[in-house]
Amino acid sequence: MNRWLSRAAQEVFVPHRLIMIAVAVAIIVWAAMSMRWHWIPRYADLAAQGLWRTLWLLALSCLIGFALAVPLGLAQAAGPRSLAAPARAFCTVIRGTPLLLQLWLIYFGLGSLFPQFPLIRESELWPYLRQAWPYALLTLSLSFAGYEGEVMRGAFKSVPSGQLEAARAMGMSRFAIFRRIWFPQALQRAIPTLGGETVLQMKATPLVATITVIDIYAVASRVRQDTFIIYEPLLLLALIYMMIAGLIALAFKLLENRYNRGMVV
Repeated sequence: MNRWLSRAAQEVFVPHRLIMIAVAVAIIVWAAMSMRWHWIPRYADLAAQGLWRTLWLLALSCLIGFALAVPLGLAQAAGPRSLAAPARAFCTVIRGTPLLLQLWLIYFGLGSLFPQFPLIRESELWPYLRQAWPYALLTLSLSFAGYEGEVMRGAFKSVPSGQLEAARAMGMSRFAIFRRIWFPQALQRAIPTLGGETVLQMKATPLVATITVIDIYAVASRVRQDTFIIYEPLLLLALIYMMIAGLIALAFKLLENRYNRGMVV
């Protein structure tokens, strides 16, 4: 532990990084002293709710999207044509169209169809389907699945086929080969890209404000509309997104180091 801390200190306390830290601190002090922040207490509760909604939309969409990406990648890497073709078509459509267009098609298209069916309006799901966040979550999840499906396809194909053939020769079942050899090694290769894609997913969450979902970006927009203060909400919003991105990068870095420990590349 002490060795790790000393190594981390050596990486941080180098001249150019110390200069960058000093400049950042100076900018923060200048902004705190010279800019207008009196609106923060008034919107603190709403901002906390918006931040929480941003975080759980990000987390759930990434989890659901990755759960869909694994079979999409597997189907393209080793599945029959009847499965590979639809999976490839799905990933192509998702990656070839803007996320905002997908969001509006699902919200204004699918969302406008549900009220026409009395069976849906009278069901227990209607209190949720009449809100905007399920469509935002669905769109973000499908988008993440489309991009990560391609990542997992490449990761599955990068696993040496000799290892899979050796496992079959030893009598291992297909599920055991997938669980113990194929998926762990594919995930090992995909983790760095997954981290970057998760950061990009975080940057895509502000689009949900266009369908009335009150996330942290929507709160900043409301502050600008109510107070006519432009720069301060945007600067604070940028700082929040940078902090979230930094935490995501750190989490994936730790996950990568822990996952690679003892793994054979």
